[in-house]
Amino acid sequence: MYPPDEPKHTEACHAGLSRRRFLRLLAQGGLLLAAAPQPLSAATPPESVTVLTGYPDEMMRVFEAAFERAHPHYRLNLLWRTASDALPYLLQDGAGVDVYWSASPRTFARLKAENRLQPLPVQAEDLPERIGGTRISDPQGHYLATEVAGYGFVVNEAELARRRVPLPRDWPDLADPRLARAIVLPTPGQVGFASVLVDIPLQRHGWPRGWALWSEIAGLSRLIPRGGSGAAEEVAGGAAAIGLTIDFFAHSAIARGMPLRFIYPKHGGINPAHVAQLKAAPNPEGAQAFIDFLLSREGQTLLAHRDIHKLPVRPDVYAGLPADYHNPFQAAARGGYAYDNDAGRPRLALVASLFDTMLAQDHARLVDLWSRIHRAEDRGEDMRAIRRVLCRPPIDERAAASDTLLASFANRLEGNRDAPGEMERHWRRQVDSTRTHVETLLDGANA
Repeated sequence: MYPPDEPKHTEACHAGLSRRRFLRLLAQGGLLLAAAPQPLSAATPPESVTVLTGYPDEMMRVFEAAFERAHPHYRLNLLWRTASDALPYLLQDGAGVDVYWSASPRTFARLKAENRLQPLPVQAEDLPERIGGTRISDPQGHYLATEVAGYGFVVNEAELARRRVPLPRDWPDLADPRLARAIVLPTPGQVGFASVLVDIPLQRHGWPRGWALWSEIAGLSRLIPRGGSGAAEEVAGGAAAIGLTIDFFAHSAIARGMPLRFIYPKHGGINPAHVAQLKAAPNPEGAQAFIDFLLSREGQTLLAHRDIHKLPVRPDVYAGLPADYHNPFQAAARGGYAYDNDAGRPRLALVASLFDTMLAQDHARLVDLWSRIHRAEDRGEDMRAIRRVLCRPPIDERAAASDTLLASFANRLEGNRDAPGEMERHWRRQVDSTRTHVETLLDGANA
């Protein structure tokens, strides 16, 4: 990763290759050496294009080399920020950023609302506005999708076989008592992408059944406070059989030789990453050149690089990819991506807070309750009434759609934990009361 406050290139390096870059490209071998930009004359020093991103260094190296080969009169100046840090940085005057490229939809929406983005020309014939039910680009062109990430399950097939559990094909398959303590689940209050992950089954199965499903899955899971490759590493090491994550984290681990498989659920969801030009960009021409490159066939094909393995947004790119490379456009045609992110986005912060309050806090107590329910069911006892009590969320879907309530969560960003408000403290009291009642019911049933 780039240090948070340090550009990867300084002005002193712009007249040619720095020693650091030369050694780095040399270490990467002939392919990237061939991609290195040709030297420019001293009379025409290359122009700097400043890109702020949340993507890792390994990915950005590939795009940097290819872009500078295609545009030798530009040099990328890369700054790194997390999703929660990018917004305040970009809202300050004189940030000096030309392009923002990252996977943080709500950050882009906020930048648009603050009038900080320059609308971009949209090529609708090459860049579809939607994949299935998911809108991937801003309809006014303030930010455009460059790739999408698919949610799903990274699995350890040997561990599943040991537990005699079949490969999961959809979300309800995770509610299998044989998977007790064998699922790793990122908590949405701490992991940015996990809010959408939670919302996908809520849309698919409805609010009551969706939360009931999450209660049982959480009761079988170990919660982890980190995203990235965390789930894949846990599963690869045999500490879990299934991890809930985003595809490229799993594929990156697989490319490093980890014994894993990634499964896209039958009813899944995608999270788009976007690119935008800042209205105050110091180099608007360079910004447009970089964005055009990202959306070109060449730039989109780079997303399938084995060390990146993301899903391009140009449908025509998939014809040149391996037959087993996941094609979200084909999956959407089969009904696999009905998730409506326009409907989901306003409530993601609320969903994350509900998950934290209802399922993550005092998690050990939830695990114990589900263990008692499953043991009773193994004995043939009817636990349906007790399940209904335990799984009832502290707020119904109609109340959760209140504009006033949603507004109170509107400024929370991915992975940014805030202190609970009075509403959340009220939910917590309800959850504690419900669990006490369930414990009493289970005691009476000798479960």
